[in-house]
Amino acid sequence: MESTVTVDPSGHRPEKRPGYGQLLRTPGAWTFLLPGFAARLPFAMLTISLVLLVQHTTGSYGVAGAVAAVAGVAMALLAPQAGKLADRFGQRAVLVPGVLLHSAAVALLTVLALTDAPLWTLFAAAVPTGASVPQIGPMVRARWAARLGDTPLAGTAAAFESVTDELTFVLGPVIATALCTGVHPAAGLAAEGALSLVGGLLFAAQRATQPEVTPRTAAGRDAGTSRSALSLAGVRVLAIAFLGIGTVFGGLQVSLTAFAEEAGHPGVNGLLYGIFAAGNTLAGIVYGVVAWSAPPQRRLLVGYAALAVTASTLWAMPSLAPLAVAGLLTGLCVAPSLITGYTLIDSLVPPGSRTEAFTWLTGAVALGQAGAVTASGALADAFGARAGFAVPLGGTVLALLVLVGLRSRLVPRTGGAGRGPVASGGTGRGIGHRTPAAVD
Repeated sequence: MESTVTVDPSGHRPEKRPGYGQLLRTPGAWTFLLPGFAARLPFAMLTISLVLLVQHTTGSYGVAGAVAAVAGVAMALLAPQAGKLADRFGQRAVLVPGVLLHSAAVALLTVLALTDAPLWTLFAAAVPTGASVPQIGPMVRARWAARLGDTPLAGTAAAFESVTDELTFVLGPVIATALCTGVHPAAGLAAEGALSLVGGLLFAAQRATQPEVTPRTAAGRDAGTSRSALSLAGVRVLAIAFLGIGTVFGGLQVSLTAFAEEAGHPGVNGLLYGIFAAGNTLAGIVYGVVAWSAPPQRRLLVGYAALAVTASTLWAMPSLAPLAVAGLLTGLCVAPSLITGYTLIDSLVPPGSRTEAFTWLTGAVALGQAGAVTASGALADAFGARAGFAVPLGGTVLALLVLVGLRSRLVPRTGGAGRGPVASGGTGRGIGHRTPAAVD
């Protein structure tokens, strides 16, 4: 991190080691953080709500998991297009019709499940349900980037968002499970749709903090948005890395449950995953307040190598206690990789494509998670619980090989490397624009 202090677009001077308190004092931050949290919580409720409802109506966990996986894949593949539209036309213009569509799709899927409709209709309804999931997390990150630009606080914001994501993934499933088991099997999905609608509309109403829409050039092409963010080599490399992280989330969800059942203590599976999540959250909190001197590209390689090593030990744990320790260590390595990957986006992607780029990374995690849930379940059924841990092992090792082989794609062509947690600004608010990474 540079020794000089940079004035950020919000008008205050961040310290060399900015903390979360200073970040939250950024003018206008709370106006989008509070509704943003309410709107992003349903993201973590959707999968478990779908599984519990469909399992209740069909009696099959296999069918329930398949329906949830279809929704996850649809979200991963189609949601980035909503991010691209948000960069082009503004977040509000995309979010308002998006949450309306999502709420309607959730309502349709709920009715179909409760009325014992043919299975193919559940799979068909799962596609628009997943594809229309509001991408609040990427939109919040884009708002932070627009307000903070090239300042030390940008890295703190990335860490804060990682912690917020982890908090939602702890609270969301708990709330959904309590509603489905204590109120009605459809209550979790109903709450997900309602929260998405209300929270999304409140978030969309905060116009003052949304990033500026990229203007069209005289040639009629969008400045900085004529290509998809995925056309940037660095974004594709990061997407593969995040796909590997998704295999950790999905693989652990299934394999920890199977391991606990094999050990005769099925009730501790929630505790095991909670320990993993606690490690992730703790690492995110600490990582965000450290003044790093190493460039982010190097930090990503080191952090991801540590993640691959810890994830590779899970299958060898002989009992619940060592597995809990291995899960904690794995969680400690997840947050640094996520945070550094998100902060690299600012140096690789022009301002007019940030929301789309963030959405590709979020979608990659969801896609990796959906695939890992399916693969780990199949391996655990066929060969035992330990076999399911092969999925996060293989996913992280393969992604690490890609990161090492293509690490040069994570360095912007013009400067950027080593300039702190976020190497470029280009917000259109007094911060200089930098040339993005090479386009293949």
